[in-house]
Amino acid sequence: MTRISDKTVLITGGASGIGLLMAKICLQKNAERVILLDLDSEALNRAKNEFQEHAAKLHFLKVDITDEAQLDEALLKLQSLGVEVDILINNAGVVTGKSFIEHTSKDIELNMQVNSIAPMKLSLKLLPGMVSRGSAHIVNISSAASMLSNPGMSVYCASKWALTGWSDSLRLEMQRKKTGVKVLTVTPYYIDTGMFSGVRSPVIPILKPDKVAHKIIKAIEVDKIVLRTPKIVYALPLIKGILPKRWFDIVVGKYFGIYDSMNKFKGRSHE
Repeated sequence: MTRISDKTVLITGGASGIGLLMAKICLQKNAERVILLDLDSEALNRAKNEFQEHAAKLHFLKVDITDEAQLDEALLKLQSLGVEVDILINNAGVVTGKSFIEHTSKDIELNMQVNSIAPMKLSLKLLPGMVSRGSAHIVNISSAASMLSNPGMSVYCASKWALTGWSDSLRLEMQRKKTGVKVLTVTPYYIDTGMFSGVRSPVIPILKPDKVAHKIIKAIEVDKIVLRTPKIVYALPLIKGILPKRWFDIVVGKYFGIYDSMNKFKGRSHE
C-alpha cells in the first residue's frame, strides 16, 4: 500500500482537467507537496487562485514538456528547493482529431513528443533518485486508444501505443531489479474534458473526470499495475485476440460505434 500523505507528487498537465482534479485529491489526502507542470499560463494562474489555502504545499511551474531544456530548468529549481519527487503522474496529453492524410509534420511531432517522448524523458531524469531512495511511483496516463485503432486519431493512437508499451516494459524492469519503484499504466476510455469535445459514444458512456481522477489516486494507493476504465476496457485485449479482424471491426466499429466516435470531434478551442 502507498500513502499519499507524506509524498511529493508531480503532475504534468496539472493545471486543468483530470490533472487538476488529481492535485485536489492529493491535497485532500495531505500530500506533503504537489507540483503542477503546465504550458498554459492562464490555467496555472487559475489553479494558484483556487489553491491559495494550500500555497505552502504547492509549486506551479510553466513548462513545455517537449522542450528538454525547460524540463531540466524546472527540475533544477525543484532540486535547489530540496524537493524530491515520490510520485510522478505523466498526465499531459494532446490529440489531433483528423484523418492521417490531413496531418502536418508538426501535428505528428507534437503528438509523439507530448504523449510518449516527454513522459519517457521526464521519467528518465527522475528515476535515478527514485531508485536510490528505493520507493516511488511512476503513473502513465495512456488511453484505451493504445489498444484500439480508430479513424480520426491515428497519430494519437500511435503515441499512446508507444506510451503503454514503454510503461509496462518499465514496470517489468523495475520489478526485476527490485528497485521499489512501482509503475501504473492507466488506459481510460474517452473522458468528458475539453480535450475530447465533440466526441460521440452511443454505447459506452463517456467518463466523468472526477471519477477517473479518484480511480487513479486509489490505484496508486493500492499499488495496481494497470487501471482500465470503464471495466469493459479490460475485455478489449481478449476480444481482439478471439475475433477475426473483420469481425472485430463490425463489433467495435458498427455495434459500439467507436469508429464513428471522432466524426464530430472539436477538441479544445486553442488546439
